[in-house]
Amino acid sequence: MTGVDVVRLLRERLGDRVDTSPGARDLARADKSGHAAGGAPLAVVHAASVADVQETLRIAHATGTPVVTRGAGTGLAGGANAGTGEIALSVRRMDRVLEVRPDDLLAVVEPGILNADLDAALEPYGLWWPPDPASREISTVGGNIATGAGGLLCAKYGVVRDAVLAVDIVLADGRLLHLGHRTVKGVTGLDLTSLVIGSEGTLGVIVGATLKLRRRSTAHTRTLTAVFPDVRAAARGSSAVTASGAQPAIMELMDALSLAAVHRLLQLPAPAAEAAQLTVQTDGPGADAEAEQIAAVLTAAGGTVRLAESEAEAALLWRIRRSMHPAMETLGTTLIEDVSVPRSRLPEMFDEIARIERAYGIRIPTVCHAGDGNLHPNFVFAGPEVPPEIWEAADELFRAALRLGGTLTGEHGVGVLKRRWLADELGDDQWQLQRDIARVFDPTGILNPGKVFDR
Repeated sequence: MTGVDVVRLLRERLGDRVDTSPGARDLARADKSGHAAGGAPLAVVHAASVADVQETLRIAHATGTPVVTRGAGTGLAGGANAGTGEIALSVRRMDRVLEVRPDDLLAVVEPGILNADLDAALEPYGLWWPPDPASREISTVGGNIATGAGGLLCAKYGVVRDAVLAVDIVLADGRLLHLGHRTVKGVTGLDLTSLVIGSEGTLGVIVGATLKLRRRSTAHTRTLTAVFPDVRAAARGSSAVTASGAQPAIMELMDALSLAAVHRLLQLPAPAAEAAQLTVQTDGPGADAEAEQIAAVLTAAGGTVRLAESEAEAALLWRIRRSMHPAMETLGTTLIEDVSVPRSRLPEMFDEIARIERAYGIRIPTVCHAGDGNLHPNFVFAGPEVPPEIWEAADELFRAALRLGGTLTGEHGVGVLKRRWLADELGDDQWQLQRDIARVFDPTGILNPGKVFDR
């Protein structure tokens, strides 16, 4: 069956929810990674209901047409990029909060709701959903689940996997499955909910989620900064905080290049040359005492520490951190990477980044969720395509993270950009086993082909 026939079937059953305009199709080719598919998809289906998703997948299954699921398109690994001959299935319009149960500390939501909108909807109940990606204003809950996202708060409150009780998914043939439980405990059968989280659209289309909430008892916060003479000293300082037993809600590290770029973007005074900065937030009833404890640890580690004196000052400090991506865009095209290492190995990982910078004659601005060891090195270059030498430098960086006991991706996912290294981390046997599991869910291979498992 030709692409024209597939589009005709989609239009017959889904009407004006099928968008074949050049603008919509071109937009579906790319995400925030800077990578784009070589061609445009056949159409973009703007699903408004579970039934729309099921109908789309029934058509795709019957015709052998690949399907790429999209939310807000804010991914950083090319995992939601749709190309030639594919259907881009957007669930962004499925953005309702279906149920909030304060007594059970749960909410049931559709996948297209933005993190920030969910937070606003939960605020009147005195509740919140802990995952806090830097893109919270523009990223969807469904996308967070599909990539296994993390964020600034995950050192204390966990990642998306820790905050999802159940998911509803539509399989490649259109069947709807309800996975997981509404209960806090539940060990009936295999944990397919956890399997779906982070599967990047290769097992099914997420159409609903039951989320594990917390009460807003952490409203009182304290924010502090510690400036160090270089990034290795800052990494040692963050490791010292972890070793001290303190549990900050957020601990973020910005190296000299990233800090300077953000200050330029926000028109703030330039920081000292080579200075790196840790920004830390404590919360809850013990926020003040814990902030003082952490300040003492960082001072002893050689940092110049300042406690924010007002909410406005604290807000500015977090605006600086959350402005990292816009600041990088001012420097050129950016390949934003996402390795994680054990927290005690952060100083060594920054040594490896410095070594790679010297070897390739490049600079790699880096920010780090220092509370959990997740680094975001940014490879900046000119032009739309990643040059071979940048991939070579990235290859060295990935292998360095693995040597230090780390992983290729802490929260962005594999997508297109990291699939060639996946077997290096997993080993051939586990790589094949995971690929085989994906084929149980999707025997004909129509869900997000070319992503994750294809070398």
